[in-house]
Amino acid sequence: MKAIQYKDYGSSAVIELVDISIPLIQNENDVLIQVKAAGVNPIDMKIRMGFMKEIRPVEMPFIPGGEAAGIIVAVGAGVSKFKVGDEVIALTMKNAYAQYVTANENFVLPKPKGLSFEEAASIVVTIGSAQSVLFTEGKLEKDQKVLIQGGAGAVGGVMVQMAKAAGAYVIATASGEGVALAKKLGADEVIDYKLQDVTNIVRDIDLVADTAGGETQEKLFQVLKPGGKLLSIATPPSQEMAVQYNAKASFVVSDISSKTLQNGIDLIEAGKFQIIVSKTFKLEEAAIAQDYLTAGGVNGKVVLVVG
Repeated sequence: MKAIQYKDYGSSAVIELVDISIPLIQNENDVLIQVKAAGVNPIDMKIRMGFMKEIRPVEMPFIPGGEAAGIIVAVGAGVSKFKVGDEVIALTMKNAYAQYVTANENFVLPKPKGLSFEEAASIVVTIGSAQSVLFTEGKLEKDQKVLIQGGAGAVGGVMVQMAKAAGAYVIATASGEGVALAKKLGADEVIDYKLQDVTNIVRDIDLVADTAGGETQEKLFQVLKPGGKLLSIATPPSQEMAVQYNAKASFVVSDISSKTLQNGIDLIEAGKFQIIVSKTFKLEEAAIAQDYLTAGGVNGKVVLVVG
């Protein structure tokens, strides 16, 4: 099969297209998926550059890719939820940049009806991350105010929709074309962060959901109400700032499983969720796809078309 791999940490130049054997089912609860599309996520580049090697070391050569959509072509002896021929989405953690990948059935779900494989491959990490920040950790409730930093990005756009569906008052930051997109996705207010300083406009926020990190993150403590939360999937927030502003702040490691994905999938199947795929690339263009996402300013999800 064709697969993308690299043998050492580094820039996108280390990425290569290779021919390797189709993986075998090693666990009785695993399924083998013929990959039709795979999502590209910021963590893919963080792993490749070696930024994660202290907490998530990888064995070389390494095939990246944490999420896939495709068709089951084989099942382990203990698999009870799926059969050959089922169209599915899967959290794989690695190995999704390939024509075939194995996954435990507990991290596999039926592909939502009406979605293309490209759309389906874009929702696993985004929905799982949004659910973790907004509800598992953020405990967001109806009528609370949430500020979503990066509300037109892949995860931010999903957060906007899921928060709105939960009855929250949603304020999003975006820029350029992302302003209109965040409004389209349902944000009650959108602040163009290149033209306006959010700290001059917003106050009494219950939850800040940060997808961007950087210097802006520290400024966002100013918009929280006392006891509010600042949760980030980008960079760990300052605990000193949290104490200063009487806030709770933490870096969220997303809990992604079939259970945590169900809320978002229910919204999709109810027609209450828009999936925004920014751009697709062929499998052999994986290096270009990663560089495109790294350059920033991407509204929506980047996806590799595999089959």
